[in-house]
Amino acid sequence: MKRIDCILFIINLPNICQKVLKQVLTSFISSLRETKIVSNFLNLSSIQISNTLLILLMYPIITRIIGITDLGLVMLANTFSGLAGIIINYGTNQSGIRDIATHSHDRKGLNNVLNNTIWIRLLIFAAYIIFVVCLKWANIRYYTYIILSIPLVFAEVLNPLFFFLGLEKLKLYNIANLISKVVIIASVVFFIKGPGDSEWVNFIMGMATMLAYGILMFYVLIKYKLSFRFPQNTELKKITVDNFFLTINNISVHLQQSLMIFSLAKWGDPLWLGAYSLCDKVIGSSRLLLISVSNAIYPKAAQLYKESIGAWKAYKIKMKKLVALMFFALSLGLFIMPGFVIQVLSGEQNQTAIDFLRIMAFVPTLAALNVLNVLDLLLKNDTLSIFRIALILLAISTFVAWILVTQGLQHWFGIYAIIIEGSALLMYEYVIKKSSSKYV
Repeated sequence: MKRIDCILFIINLPNICQKVLKQVLTSFISSLRETKIVSNFLNLSSIQISNTLLILLMYPIITRIIGITDLGLVMLANTFSGLAGIIINYGTNQSGIRDIATHSHDRKGLNNVLNNTIWIRLLIFAAYIIFVVCLKWANIRYYTYIILSIPLVFAEVLNPLFFFLGLEKLKLYNIANLISKVVIIASVVFFIKGPGDSEWVNFIMGMATMLAYGILMFYVLIKYKLSFRFPQNTELKKITVDNFFLTINNISVHLQQSLMIFSLAKWGDPLWLGAYSLCDKVIGSSRLLLISVSNAIYPKAAQLYKESIGAWKAYKIKMKKLVALMFFALSLGLFIMPGFVIQVLSGEQNQTAIDFLRIMAFVPTLAALNVLNVLDLLLKNDTLSIFRIALILLAISTFVAWILVTQGLQHWFGIYAIIIEGSALLMYEYVIKKSSSKYV
Protein backbone atom coordinates (compact mmCIF):
# COMPACT_ATOMS: atom_id res chain seq x y z
CA MET A 1 0.00 0.00 0.00
CA LYS A 2 2.83 2.36 0.86
CA ARG A 3 4.47 1.64 -2.52
CA ILE A 4 1.22 2.52 -4.32
CA ASP A 5 0.93 5.77 -2.35
CA CYS A 6 4.51 6.62 -3.21
CA ILE A 7 3.91 5.94 -6.93
CA LEU A 8 0.75 8.03 -6.88
CA PHE A 9 2.64 10.86 -5.16
CA ILE A 10 5.36 10.79 -7.83
CA ILE A 11 2.77 10.76 -10.62
CA ASN A 12 0.94 13.72 -9.08
CA LEU A 13 4.11 15.61 -8.17
CA PRO A 14 3.95 17.99 -11.19
CA ASN A 15 0.35 18.90 -10.31
CA ILE A 16 1.29 19.43 -6.66
CA CYS A 17 4.20 21.68 -7.63
CA GLN A 18 1.95 23.63 -9.98
CA LYS A 19 -0.60 24.19 -7.20
CA VAL A 20 2.08 25.26 -4.72
CA LEU A 21 3.62 27.65 -7.25
CA LYS A 22 0.19 29.06 -8.01
CA GLN A 23 -0.46 29.64 -4.30
CA VAL A 24 2.90 31.37 -3.86
CA LEU A 25 2.33 33.65 -6.85
CA THR A 26 -1.23 34.42 -5.73
CA SER A 27 0.01 35.29 -2.26
CA PHE A 28 2.80 37.43 -3.73
CA ILE A 29 0.40 39.38 -5.98
CA SER A 30 -2.19 39.86 -3.25
CA SER A 31 0.52 41.11 -0.89
CA LEU A 32 1.55 43.68 -3.46
CA ARG A 33 -2.05 44.78 -3.97
CA GLU A 34 -2.49 45.37 -0.25
CA THR A 35 0.20 48.05 -0.30
CA LYS A 36 0.44 51.33 -2.17
CA ILE A 37 3.81 50.30 -3.50
CA VAL A 38 2.23 49.05 -6.73
CA SER A 39 0.88 52.40 -7.89
CA ASN A 40 3.92 54.28 -6.58
CA PHE A 41 6.34 51.83 -8.12
CA LEU A 42 4.59 51.79 -11.49
CA ASN A 43 4.80 55.58 -11.53
CA LEU A 44 8.43 55.64 -10.46
CA SER A 45 9.48 52.68 -12.58
CA SER A 46 8.52 54.55 -15.72
CA ILE A 47 11.35 56.95 -14.88
CA GLN A 48 13.76 54.08 -14.45
CA ILE A 49 12.43 52.22 -17.49
CA SER A 50 13.11 55.32 -19.58
CA ASN A 51 16.64 55.40 -18.12
CA THR A 52 17.09 51.73 -18.90
CA LEU A 53 15.82 52.24 -22.44
CA LEU A 54 18.29 55.08 -22.78
CA ILE A 55 21.10 52.71 -21.89
CA LEU A 56 19.84 49.94 -24.14
CA LEU A 57 19.39 52.29 -27.08
CA MET A 58 22.26 54.74 -26.60
CA TYR A 59 25.26 52.76 -25.42
CA PRO A 60 25.27 50.20 -28.25
CA ILE A 61 25.32 53.16 -30.66
CA ILE A 62 27.97 55.06 -28.68
CA THR A 63 30.22 52.04 -28.29
CA ARG A 64 30.11 51.25 -32.01
CA ILE A 65 30.96 54.87 -32.85
CA ILE A 66 33.64 55.75 -30.30
CA GLY A 67 34.84 52.32 -29.14
CA ILE A 68 34.95 50.78 -25.70
CA THR A 69 38.07 52.74 -24.64
CA ASP A 70 36.48 56.16 -25.18
CA LEU A 71 33.28 54.84 -23.62
CA GLY A 72 35.32 54.36 -20.45
CA LEU A 73 36.27 58.07 -20.48
CA VAL A 74 32.63 59.08 -21.00
CA MET A 75 31.59 56.93 -18.05
CA LEU A 76 34.48 58.24 -15.96
CA ALA A 77 33.32 61.85 -16.45
CA ASN A 78 29.72 60.75 -15.89
CA THR A 79 30.70 59.14 -12.61
CA PHE A 80 32.65 62.24 -11.56
CA SER A 81 29.61 64.41 -12.34
CA GLY A 82 27.40 61.99 -10.44
CA LEU A 83 29.59 62.46 -7.37
CA ALA A 84 29.35 66.25 -7.77
CA GLY A 85 25.58 65.93 -8.13
CA ILE A 86 25.33 64.02 -4.87
CA ILE A 87 27.29 66.71 -3.03
CA ILE A 88 25.15 69.46 -4.59
CA ASN A 89 21.95 67.60 -3.75
CA TYR A 90 23.14 67.56 -0.10
CA GLY A 91 20.68 64.84 0.94
CA THR A 92 17.68 66.98 -0.02
CA ASN A 93 16.21 64.29 -2.26
CA GLN A 94 15.72 62.24 0.91
CA SER A 95 14.94 64.84 3.56
CA GLY A 96 12.89 66.84 1.05
CA ILE A 97 10.45 63.98 0.46
CA ARG A 98 9.70 63.82 4.19
CA ASP A 99 9.42 67.60 4.55
CA ILE A 100 7.17 68.04 1.49
CA ALA A 101 4.92 65.20 2.67
CA THR A 102 4.70 66.83 6.12
CA HIS A 103 3.70 70.23 4.67
CA SER A 104 1.61 68.91 1.77
CA HIS A 105 -1.39 71.06 2.80
CA ASP A 106 0.62 74.07 3.96
CA ARG A 107 1.64 76.44 1.14
CA LYS A 108 4.00 78.43 3.36
CA GLY A 109 5.68 75.23 4.52
CA LEU A 110 6.03 74.00 0.92
CA ASN A 111 7.56 77.32 -0.05
CA ASN A 112 10.13 77.13 2.77
CA VAL A 113 11.14 73.56 1.88
CA LEU A 114 11.49 74.40 -1.81
CA ASN A 115 13.57 77.54 -1.21
CA ASN A 116 15.82 75.90 1.37
CA THR A 117 16.44 73.01 -1.03
CA ILE A 118 17.16 75.07 -4.14
CA TRP A 119 19.40 77.61 -2.41
CA ILE A 120 21.57 75.07 -0.60
CA ARG A 121 22.06 73.35 -3.96
CA LEU A 122 22.87 76.62 -5.74
CA LEU A 123 25.47 77.61 -3.17
CA ILE A 124 27.23 74.26 -3.39
CA PHE A 125 27.07 74.38 -7.21
CA ALA A 126 28.83 77.76 -7.16
CA ALA A 127 31.61 76.17 -5.08
CA TYR A 128 31.77 73.30 -7.60
CA ILE A 129 32.32 75.70 -10.50
CA ILE A 130 35.28 77.25 -8.64
CA PHE A 131 36.64 73.74 -8.02
CA VAL A 132 36.35 72.79 -11.70
CA VAL A 133 38.16 75.98 -12.77
CA CYS A 134 41.00 75.12 -10.36
CA LEU A 135 41.23 71.61 -11.85
CA LYS A 136 42.55 73.19 -15.06
CA TRP A 137 46.02 73.29 -13.51
CA ALA A 138 45.87 69.64 -12.41
CA ASN A 139 46.62 68.38 -15.96
CA ILE A 140 43.78 65.82 -15.91
CA ARG A 141 43.59 64.16 -19.32
CA TYR A 142 39.80 63.98 -19.28
CA TYR A 143 39.37 67.63 -18.11
CA THR A 144 37.38 68.55 -21.24
CA TYR A 145 34.94 65.75 -20.44
CA ILE A 146 34.42 67.24 -16.96
CA ILE A 147 33.88 70.76 -18.31
CA LEU A 148 31.29 69.56 -20.81
CA SER A 149 29.52 67.61 -18.06
CA ILE A 150 28.66 70.76 -16.08
CA PRO A 151 25.06 70.89 -17.42
CA LEU A 152 24.60 67.37 -16.08
CA VAL A 153 25.65 68.60 -12.65
CA PHE A 154 23.49 71.75 -12.79
CA ALA A 155 20.47 69.60 -13.67
CA GLU A 156 20.69 68.24 -10.12
CA VAL A 157 20.20 71.76 -8.75
CA LEU A 158 16.83 71.94 -10.53
CA ASN A 159 15.76 68.32 -9.98
CA PRO A 160 12.25 68.54 -8.43
CA LEU A 161 11.83 64.81 -7.80
CA PHE A 162 11.66 65.36 -4.02
CA PHE A 163 8.68 67.71 -4.48
CA PHE A 164 6.65 65.39 -6.71
CA LEU A 165 7.50 62.37 -4.56
CA GLY A 166 6.52 64.15 -1.36
CA LEU A 167 3.11 64.96 -2.84
CA GLU A 168 2.91 61.51 -4.53
CA LYS A 169 2.06 63.16 -7.87
CA LEU A 170 4.54 61.79 -10.35
CA LYS A 171 2.71 61.66 -13.68
CA LEU A 172 3.99 64.99 -15.01
CA TYR A 173 7.51 64.32 -13.76
CA ASN A 174 7.50 60.96 -15.52
CA ILE A 175 6.31 62.46 -18.80
CA ALA A 176 8.97 65.19 -18.71
CA ASN A 177 11.65 62.64 -17.85
CA LEU A 178 10.63 60.36 -20.70
CA ILE A 179 10.62 63.24 -23.23
CA SER A 180 14.10 64.29 -22.11
CA LYS A 181 15.38 60.74 -22.66
CA VAL A 182 13.92 60.65 -26.17
CA VAL A 183 15.62 63.99 -26.92
CA ILE A 184 18.92 62.61 -25.60
CA ILE A 185 18.74 59.51 -27.78
CA ALA A 186 17.85 61.53 -30.89
CA SER A 187 20.61 64.07 -30.22
CA VAL A 188 23.24 61.39 -29.62
CA VAL A 189 22.33 59.63 -32.86
CA PHE A 190 22.45 62.93 -34.79
CA PHE A 191 25.54 64.61 -33.29
CA ILE A 192 27.94 61.84 -32.20
CA LYS A 193 29.85 60.85 -35.34
CA GLY A 194 33.16 59.46 -34.13
CA PRO A 195 35.68 59.12 -31.27
CA GLY A 196 36.36 62.87 -31.40
CA ASP A 197 32.74 63.54 -30.36
CA SER A 198 32.77 61.34 -27.25
CA GLU A 199 33.35 64.27 -24.90
CA TRP A 200 29.97 65.75 -25.94
CA VAL A 201 27.87 62.79 -24.78
CA ASN A 202 27.48 64.01 -21.19
CA PHE A 203 26.88 67.57 -22.44
CA ILE A 204 23.92 66.37 -24.50
CA MET A 205 22.54 64.39 -21.57
CA GLY A 206 22.96 67.34 -19.23
CA MET A 207 21.33 69.95 -21.47
CA ALA A 208 18.24 67.83 -22.12
CA THR A 209 17.85 66.92 -18.45
CA MET A 210 18.47 70.49 -17.29
CA LEU A 211 15.79 71.82 -19.66
CA ALA A 212 13.23 69.24 -18.49
CA TYR A 213 13.86 69.93 -14.79
CA GLY A 214 13.80 73.69 -15.37
CA ILE A 215 10.35 73.49 -16.98
CA LEU A 216 9.11 71.29 -14.13
CA MET A 217 10.44 73.69 -11.51
CA PHE A 218 8.70 76.61 -13.24
CA TYR A 219 5.47 74.55 -13.26
CA VAL A 220 5.79 73.90 -9.51
CA LEU A 221 6.18 77.60 -8.77
CA ILE A 222 3.10 78.52 -10.85
CA LYS A 223 0.88 75.57 -9.91
CA TYR A 224 1.35 75.83 -6.15
CA LYS A 225 1.71 79.64 -6.13
CA LEU A 226 5.17 79.55 -4.60
CA SER A 227 7.73 82.33 -4.63
CA PHE A 228 11.47 82.11 -5.09
CA ARG A 229 13.30 83.92 -2.29
CA PHE A 230 16.54 83.64 -0.37
CA PRO A 231 15.95 81.76 2.91
CA GLN A 232 17.01 83.00 6.32
CA ASN A 233 20.49 82.15 7.53
CA THR A 234 19.03 80.08 10.38
CA GLU A 235 17.13 77.92 7.87
CA LEU A 236 20.23 77.31 5.76
CA LYS A 237 22.25 76.54 8.88
CA LYS A 238 19.63 74.03 10.02
CA ILE A 239 19.56 72.14 6.72
CA THR A 240 23.36 72.22 6.60
CA VAL A 241 23.62 70.59 10.03
CA ASP A 242 20.67 68.20 9.64
CA ASN A 243 21.79 66.79 6.26
CA PHE A 244 25.53 66.65 6.88
CA PHE A 245 25.76 63.00 7.94
CA LEU A 246 23.24 61.98 5.26
CA THR A 247 25.31 63.71 2.58
CA ILE A 248 28.54 62.07 3.74
CA ASN A 249 26.75 58.74 3.55
CA ASN A 250 25.54 59.44 0.01
CA ILE A 251 29.04 60.47 -1.05
CA SER A 252 30.44 57.32 0.50
CA VAL A 253 27.85 55.15 -1.24
CA HIS A 254 28.70 56.72 -4.59
CA LEU A 255 32.43 56.32 -4.00
CA GLN A 256 31.94 52.72 -2.94
CA GLN A 257 30.40 52.06 -6.33
CA SER A 258 32.78 54.24 -8.35
CA LEU A 259 36.20 53.96 -6.69
CA MET A 260 36.98 51.00 -8.94
CA ILE A 261 36.36 53.21 -11.99
CA PHE A 262 38.60 55.96 -10.60
CA SER A 263 41.27 53.38 -9.71
CA LEU A 264 41.18 51.89 -13.20
CA ALA A 265 41.51 55.38 -14.68
CA LYS A 266 44.61 55.98 -12.54
CA TRP A 267 46.39 52.62 -12.55
CA GLY A 268 44.52 50.28 -14.87
CA ASP A 269 44.32 49.44 -18.55
CA PRO A 270 41.89 51.54 -20.67
CA LEU A 271 40.25 48.34 -21.92
CA TRP A 272 39.62 47.26 -18.33
CA LEU A 273 38.09 50.67 -17.64
CA GLY A 274 35.77 50.38 -20.63
CA ALA A 275 34.67 46.83 -19.81
CA TYR A 276 34.12 47.55 -16.13
CA SER A 277 32.29 50.81 -16.87
CA LEU A 278 29.87 48.92 -19.11
CA CYS A 279 29.11 46.39 -16.37
CA ASP A 280 28.88 49.13 -13.75
CA LYS A 281 26.27 50.86 -15.91
CA VAL A 282 24.18 47.66 -15.94
CA ILE A 283 24.39 47.31 -12.15
CA GLY A 284 23.79 51.05 -11.83
CA SER A 285 20.53 50.66 -13.76
CA SER A 286 19.36 48.04 -11.28
CA ARG A 287 20.27 50.44 -8.46
CA LEU A 288 18.13 53.15 -10.08
CA LEU A 289 15.26 50.68 -10.18
CA LEU A 290 15.87 49.86 -6.53
CA ILE A 291 15.85 53.55 -5.65
CA SER A 292 12.45 53.83 -7.32
CA VAL A 293 11.20 50.99 -5.13
CA SER A 294 12.59 52.66 -2.03
CA ASN A 295 11.02 55.99 -2.96
CA ALA A 296 7.70 54.26 -3.61
CA ILE A 297 7.81 52.73 -0.13
CA TYR A 298 9.09 55.85 1.66
CA PRO A 299 5.81 57.85 2.01
CA LYS A 300 3.88 54.84 3.32
CA ALA A 301 6.76 53.87 5.62
CA ALA A 302 6.92 57.38 7.11
CA GLN A 303 3.18 57.32 7.85
CA LEU A 304 3.33 53.86 9.44
CA TYR A 305 6.38 54.72 11.53
CA LYS A 306 4.64 57.83 12.82
CA GLU A 307 1.53 55.84 13.75
CA SER A 308 3.17 52.74 15.20
CA ILE A 309 6.69 51.34 15.25
CA GLY A 310 5.23 47.84 15.41
CA ALA A 311 3.23 48.44 12.23
CA TRP A 312 6.35 49.70 10.50
CA LYS A 313 8.34 46.60 11.53
CA ALA A 314 5.66 44.27 10.17
CA TYR A 315 5.49 46.27 6.93
CA LYS A 316 9.28 46.27 6.67
CA ILE A 317 9.54 42.47 6.93
CA LYS A 318 6.80 42.02 4.36
CA MET A 319 8.26 44.46 1.85
CA LYS A 320 11.79 43.16 2.35
CA LYS A 321 10.74 39.71 1.16
CA LEU A 322 8.86 41.09 -1.84
CA VAL A 323 11.66 43.41 -2.97
CA ALA A 324 14.36 40.75 -2.48
CA LEU A 325 12.36 38.26 -4.57
CA MET A 326 11.96 40.75 -7.42
CA PHE A 327 15.66 41.60 -7.56
CA PHE A 328 16.77 37.98 -7.16
CA ALA A 329 14.98 37.27 -10.44
CA LEU A 330 16.93 40.12 -12.03
CA SER A 331 20.24 38.82 -10.62
CA LEU A 332 19.50 35.34 -11.89
CA GLY A 333 18.93 36.72 -15.38
CA LEU A 334 22.24 38.61 -15.33
CA PHE A 335 24.09 35.53 -14.08
CA ILE A 336 22.63 33.21 -16.71
CA MET A 337 22.83 35.60 -19.70
CA PRO A 338 25.77 38.01 -19.22
CA GLY A 339 26.90 37.47 -22.80
CA PHE A 340 23.53 38.52 -24.18
CA VAL A 341 23.48 41.68 -22.03
CA ILE A 342 27.00 42.71 -23.09
CA GLN A 343 26.21 41.97 -26.73
CA VAL A 344 23.13 44.20 -26.59
CA LEU A 345 24.99 47.05 -24.90
CA SER A 346 28.30 47.00 -26.73
CA GLY A 347 27.56 45.21 -30.00
CA GLU A 348 30.36 42.74 -29.33
CA GLN A 349 31.16 39.69 -27.24
CA ASN A 350 33.71 41.27 -24.91
CA GLN A 351 34.81 38.37 -22.73
CA THR A 352 36.34 40.64 -20.08
CA ALA A 353 33.03 42.45 -19.61
CA ILE A 354 31.12 39.15 -19.59
CA ASP A 355 33.34 37.79 -16.80
CA PHE A 356 32.91 41.00 -14.77
CA LEU A 357 29.13 40.98 -15.14
CA ARG A 358 28.71 37.32 -14.19
CA ILE A 359 30.52 37.94 -10.89
CA MET A 360 28.60 41.17 -10.25
CA ALA A 361 25.21 39.62 -11.08
CA PHE A 362 24.02 39.18 -7.49
CA VAL A 363 24.84 42.72 -6.38
CA PRO A 364 21.19 43.79 -7.02
CA THR A 365 19.95 41.05 -4.67
CA LEU A 366 22.28 42.12 -1.85
CA ALA A 367 21.27 45.75 -2.36
CA ALA A 368 17.58 44.78 -2.30
CA LEU A 369 18.04 42.97 1.01
CA ASN A 370 19.55 46.13 2.47
CA VAL A 371 17.28 48.86 1.08
CA LEU A 372 14.68 48.53 3.87
CA ASN A 373 17.47 48.65 6.45
CA VAL A 374 18.64 52.01 5.13
CA LEU A 375 15.05 53.26 5.18
CA ASP A 376 14.69 52.05 8.77
CA LEU A 377 17.61 54.16 9.98
CA LEU A 378 16.38 57.16 7.98
CA LEU A 379 12.97 56.95 9.67
CA LYS A 380 14.69 56.76 13.06
CA ASN A 381 16.80 59.75 12.03
CA ASP A 382 19.82 57.69 13.04
CA THR A 383 22.12 59.55 10.67
CA LEU A 384 25.11 58.99 12.95
CA SER A 385 24.99 55.22 12.39
CA ILE A 386 24.57 55.80 8.65
CA PHE A 387 27.60 58.08 8.78
CA ARG A 388 29.76 55.55 10.64
CA ILE A 389 28.82 52.72 8.29
CA ALA A 390 29.59 54.98 5.33
CA LEU A 391 33.09 55.73 6.60
CA ILE A 392 33.86 52.05 7.23
CA LEU A 393 32.58 51.09 3.78
CA LEU A 394 34.63 53.85 2.18
CA ALA A 395 37.76 52.49 3.86
CA ILE A 396 36.94 48.93 2.74
CA SER A 397 36.20 50.01 -0.85
CA THR A 398 39.42 52.05 -1.06
CA PHE A 399 41.51 49.11 0.15
CA VAL A 400 39.81 46.51 -2.06
CA ALA A 401 39.94 48.68 -5.21
CA TRP A 402 43.63 49.49 -4.65
CA ILE A 403 44.58 45.85 -4.11
CA LEU A 404 42.63 44.53 -7.11
CA VAL A 405 43.91 47.14 -9.58
CA THR A 406 47.52 47.57 -8.46
CA GLN A 407 48.02 43.80 -8.24
CA GLY A 408 46.52 43.30 -11.70
CA LEU A 409 43.80 40.92 -10.51
CA GLN A 410 41.58 41.77 -13.48
CA HIS A 411 39.73 38.45 -13.42
CA TRP A 412 38.38 39.38 -9.97
CA PHE A 413 37.40 43.00 -10.54
CA GLY A 414 33.74 41.99 -10.40
CA ILE A 415 34.14 40.79 -6.80
CA TYR A 416 34.68 44.40 -5.71
CA ALA A 417 30.96 45.24 -5.89
CA ILE A 418 30.01 41.99 -4.11
CA ILE A 419 32.38 42.69 -1.21
CA ILE A 420 31.12 46.26 -0.74
CA GLU A 421 27.42 45.42 -0.96
CA GLY A 422 27.82 42.38 1.30
CA SER A 423 29.71 44.41 3.90
CA ALA A 424 27.00 47.09 3.85
CA LEU A 425 24.27 44.51 4.40
CA LEU A 426 26.07 42.94 7.37
CA MET A 427 26.76 46.27 9.07
CA TYR A 428 23.23 47.61 8.64
CA GLU A 429 21.73 44.37 9.97
CA TYR A 430 24.04 44.54 12.98
CA VAL A 431 23.21 48.19 13.80
CA ILE A 432 19.45 47.64 13.46
CA LYS A 433 19.44 44.55 15.67
CA LYS A 434 21.60 46.30 18.26
CA SER A 435 19.35 49.35 18.40
CA SER A 436 15.97 47.61 18.01
CA SER A 437 15.34 47.56 21.78
CA LYS A 438 15.46 51.37 21.85
CA TYR A 439 12.51 51.68 19.47
CA VAL A 440 10.11 49.07 20.83
